[in-house]
Amino acid sequence: MPPALQEMIDLLENLPESERRESLIAFAEQADAFAPHGDEAFAFEEVRHDRFCSDVVGIHLRLDTAGKVFFAVSLGPKIQTLTRALVAILARGLNGSSADEILSLSSDFIPRLVGSDLVRLRSQTVFYIFHRLQGALRQAMA
Repeated sequence: MPPALQEMIDLLENLPESERRESLIAFAEQADAFAPHGDEAFAFEEVRHDRFCSDVVGIHLRLDTAGKVFFAVSLGPKIQTLTRALVAILARGLNGSSADEILSLSSDFIPRLVGSDLVRLRSQTVFYIFHRLQGALRQAMA
């Protein structure tokens, strides 16, 4: 587990449900900071609208010479708060990790971030961004 991601898991999983939701909203407000900037070059970009997502999501990846992965995520205006929160959490927690670290992660850490109530209510959404990131990374490495 990348240390930055573990730090956020440790923070969120120990909060009472109401405080966790407030924290997720605060993370969601930071999602735009992880959008691609006009001058950034990416080795792989995939922008699409999946059937169970409310709008377009773009995954933009680059690998540096040391094998570290950096990504940005572009989000359409209809993307929900929880998806925006996960974008910010994953970008902060995974950027700078190795491809092996990211690809070896199981999605079982996500319920620890968002809580079991939101996993039940939004089961597709809570795993969406993570699986898109892993899939894009696999394609970029192929």
